[in-house]
Order: sequence, then structure tokens, then C-alpha cells
Amino acid sequence: MDRPCAPLPPGTPAPDFTLPRSSHAAVSLADVRGHRAILVFYPADWEPVSQQQLTLYQEYLAELDGLGAVLLAISTDHIWSHRAFARAAGIAYPLLADAHPQGAVCRAYGVYDEHAGSSSRTAFVLDEDGIIRWSQACPVAINPGIDGILTALESMSLKGANHDYRPCSPR
Repeated sequence: MDRPCAPLPPGTPAPDFTLPRSSHAAVSLADVRGHRAILVFYPADWEPVSQQQLTLYQEYLAELDGLGAVLLAISTDHIWSHRAFARAAGIAYPLLADAHPQGAVCRAYGVYDEHAGSSSRTAFVLDEDGIIRWSQACPVAINPGIDGILTALESMSLKGANHDYRPCSPR
């Protein structure tokens, strides 16, 4: 029997990883240490809700940068799919391939859907030290939007801010 996805909770150190961005370049979580990071796990490049979600994030890239955050998106698709999808959708931020071994990073973060054989739709916001400060898991058919990420980033500057895991609920 498959176990349900259980995203790592806030307060947990984010597991390090190195994943390919292209056949000639890789990105490591250590590369963004010292910056806030947004890790977006999504099911597939060409899946309609993922397309909506990732192109929305592209529209907010300057605002995320202004909040000191680096955006990294991760799926179990291969680099050739990421390259074609990013070109077609106009995405400039890294799409990372968690394909070899299939879903290893997704599993480390507790977001691999064994039944589907891909990542669940989950976002994490990390602080400058690589500690998870916020996470949101959503059903595959729901676009989580950007508001939760922006609110988490803005609240990280507030002393004593509460950064809770908030599951996505359909509205």
C-alpha cells in the first residue's frame, strides 16, 4: 500500500540536493545558501495546472527577487522536457530534473506520490540558513497561486512570526 505524501514540516533543515538544469549545468541547494529559497515541486511540465502555476510564478519573479528569494522548480521530468517547456512558456527560472533516480529529491522532502510516479504539488519557503519556514501541499488539480509564498516571505522578516504548514484547500 502506498503511503501518503508527508511534506517536511517547518523548522526542519531542508535536505541538500544537486539536480540537473540542463545537460551542462546543475543547481545545488548549497548554491542558494545565504538567500531565501522557494522550492516548488510539481507533477509535470506539460500538465495544465502546472503550466498555469509556473507561468504565474514567472510573472512574479521580480517581486520574489525583491523579497530576497530564489525560485527553483522541481519535477521528475527530464531536462529535455524542461528545456522545451521553459522555452514554450517563457520561464526563465531553473526547472530541475529529479529523474535519476526517479524522485529521489521529492522523496527526501516527503512529496513523492508513489501511485502517480511523480511529485505532488507542494511548495516550501526556506530561510537564508536552509531551514523550512513554510510549506503548502495542494491537490494536483488545484493551482495554489502565489499569495501563500508572498505572505510567507514577507512575514519572515517579522520577529516571532509563526510559520505553519498550511494545506491547500479548494475554494
